[in-house]
This record gives sequence, C-alpha cells and structure tokens, in this order.
Amino acid sequence: MKGGGIHSLRLRLLAGTLAWMLLSLGAAGWGLRALFLNHITQQLQAQLVLQLDQLSAAVDWSADGQLVVPRVVADPRLEQPLSGLYWQIDRLGNAPRTAMARSRSLWDQTLALPPAPGDYPAQGYRVLALRDAQDHLLLAVARTLQLPDDAAPPLRLVVAGDQALLAEPLQRFSRMLLVALAVLAAGLALAVVLQLQLALRPLQLLRQRLSDVRAGSAAQLQGPFPQELQPLVTEFNHVLAENAEMVQRARTQAGNLAHAVHTPLSVLANAAARESGPLGALVREQVDTARRQVDYHLARARAAAAVRATGLATPVLEPVQALLRTMQRLHAARGLSFELAQGAQDAPFRGEPQDLYELLGNLIDNAGKWARSRVVVDVRREGGQLCFTVDDDGPGIPDAERERMFERGVQLDERRPGSGLGLDIVRALADTYGGSVQAGPSSLGGARLRLSLPAAT
Repeated sequence: MKGGGIHSLRLRLLAGTLAWMLLSLGAAGWGLRALFLNHITQQLQAQLVLQLDQLSAAVDWSADGQLVVPRVVADPRLEQPLSGLYWQIDRLGNAPRTAMARSRSLWDQTLALPPAPGDYPAQGYRVLALRDAQDHLLLAVARTLQLPDDAAPPLRLVVAGDQALLAEPLQRFSRMLLVALAVLAAGLALAVVLQLQLALRPLQLLRQRLSDVRAGSAAQLQGPFPQELQPLVTEFNHVLAENAEMVQRARTQAGNLAHAVHTPLSVLANAAARESGPLGALVREQVDTARRQVDYHLARARAAAAVRATGLATPVLEPVQALLRTMQRLHAARGLSFELAQGAQDAPFRGEPQDLYELLGNLIDNAGKWARSRVVVDVRREGGQLCFTVDDDGPGIPDAERERMFERGVQLDERRPGSGLGLDIVRALADTYGGSVQAGPSSLGGARLRLSLPAAT
C-alpha cells in the first residue's frame, strides 16, 4: 500500500469523508441561516402587525371632518426621522389622498403604495413589499379601515419596516453559526482521522506480519485480525502452507536425486581406484567432475527453493567456527592459522545451512590455498545483509583477474589444486539468494573475498 497520492486508501477515504462532511455542513449552515432569516422576518412582521393594530385603535374622525391620530405609545423609532420604522394613512374613496397622516420618522417622504385592491381583509391585513425614497426595501403590512362615523371616508393604514433592520441580527447569527460549524468541522475531521487510524490499523498489522513472513522470521500470518480480514489471512496461510509443502517436497526429491546419482558415481570411483592405468585416471577425473557438477546444480536448486521458503534462519558463527576447524586440519601440513576476527557477529542467515557451508567452505578453502600463514574470517551485519570477509596474507590478486577468477573452470595458478568450479558455485549461489561476492585487497597483504547474503529478522 503506497503512502501518498490517489493510490493511498487512507487518503481516498479521508478525502471522500471530508468532502461529504463539508458538503453536509455547508448545506446545514445554509439551511439554518435561511431558517433564522425566516424567523426574524416573521418577528419583524409580527412587530409591524402590532404597530398596525395600535394605530387602528388610535385613529378617529372628528366632527369637523378631520382625521385625528393621537400619539400612540409605541416604538420610539416612529418619532426618529428615517429610522427605518414608519406608518402612513391614506384616504380612499371618492376623494383619495395619499399620506393624509404619517409618522414623524417618514420626515418629508411618503410611502409609494400600489392601488388599493377591493379584496383587503375586513379585519386582517395584507403583506406588501415596498421601496422608500432611498430605494431601501421595506416590509409592510396594510389594512383598510372604515370608521363608524357616517361622514368618515375609508382609510388605508400602513406600517412598514426597513429590511435592513434584519441585517444586524442576521450578520451576528451568521458569525456565530460559522464559528460553531468550524468547530464542529474540526471535531468531525479529527474524529474521522482517528477512526481511519483505528480502522486501518489491522492493515498495518497485516503488512507487518507479511514483512515478517518475507523476512523469514515467521512461517505464517499470526495476530488478532478483525473478522473482515480473517478470511484473507486464512487463505494466505493456506497458500503459505502449500508453498512450504511444495518446497519441502522439492528438497526431498533433490536429496533423493543426489543419493541416486552419488551411489553409482561412488561405485565407479571405487572401481577406478583399483585401476592404475590411463583408463582408471580418466574415469576418476570424470567421476570427480560429475560429482562437482551434481553438487553445483543441486546446490542451486536447493538455494532457489530456500529463497521461496519462509521461516529460514541459520545462525552463522557456529558454521564458520566448524569450517575453520575443518580447514585447520585440511591444511595442517602447511601450518596455516585459520582465525575468527574479534567482534564477529552471530546474525542469522536467511537460507539453508548446507548452502552456507558450501559458500563459506569454498571461500575459506580458496584463501587457504593462497595464504602464507593466516586466514581471518569476519562476519558483520549491514542493514538487511550479512557481510562475510575472508582475508589471507598471500600474494593477492591482480586487479585484472578479480572478476575473471569467478568464471567457471578458471584457475589463476594451474599449479595449485582445484577444478576452477568452487568460486563459480559461490557466485551462482550468492546470486540466487540475492547476494554478491567480490574480490579485493586485504589488510593482511593478500586478497579479501567479500560475500553478502540476506539476513533473517
């Protein structure tokens, strides 16, 4: 699972959830603001209706035919010029007259009303949308009134309020709503991140367990996985078990093949040993070559199977010490000293013990053939690799020969024993395991062979 971009499951889930969350909060904020605007509009309308009712109760017609509007104890804004709250009384009927009376707040303006329809509610009111002289939008309520005096004409009473009166509470509410929604969005985003972290933690555990299997520290996936992942874990463990069984079967078949081939080769070698003529020498030479070839190809097949196997971990110090003791006896006639370097690390090798013996045995034996008095072997762990160095105090290897010495059948000195296959086997096995082998100068004055192999966890 990659960590970034469109290939990240975490980012895709997070982006989708946050986008939907922001869309939902935006819709909720828009809806709440619309509801609040409708609420305060209804409140303003209710205030206007209250003013209209008070005005309707206060208006009267005098005996001399004059409209009487005593001062109504109401909103003081009606006395403040251009305050945004107004009332106006128009005369209807045969002699219509606009603004027969008006509030002081209108000052020298009048409200431009549409013609009075004939269907005004007798006891109710109508809601109108007007504009004043400054082109401000007004919300107005109007009703027609017929006073009980016989000489009184029909009147139209209007109370209007500037809709700018709604702006301040709407702006204050919008700020509070924005802060609340921002806090809610931050809390939800944090909750989403934490939820994704908890939800994807089993995938991180699965990745770690897979890494353990690949590194060879575990044979199967183990751990407390949720029920959604458990079928996948079970199937993968089944595949691992089948793979391990197949590898084991291949090893068994390789061992059977080695036994089947080595037996007739041993018979031929024993028979040739009793022959002292040219035929016996030829047979012994060919039998030795056949054995080396069989060992070479079986080692490569075994290594290829080991690379695909899981749970392999071979400690290295014990095989190294055993090989040093063996080489000490093998080269005892020359008085060579085979030593393990101070501070050599006992890290596990991710492979078969037989392959480790094959690799190091060839390198140490080759160093023993060239050394004058000492061979020193060291083991260090460098990251995910084990680094083996084999140093000798021999004549060293020329730069031009350091690559050619690993080719099949090449012997730098034909006078020394060997078939030229040992170092080729080392390189082939190291390549199979994903490692490498190089030659270089040694601090002892001779050659250094450096072998890198994968380390087990």
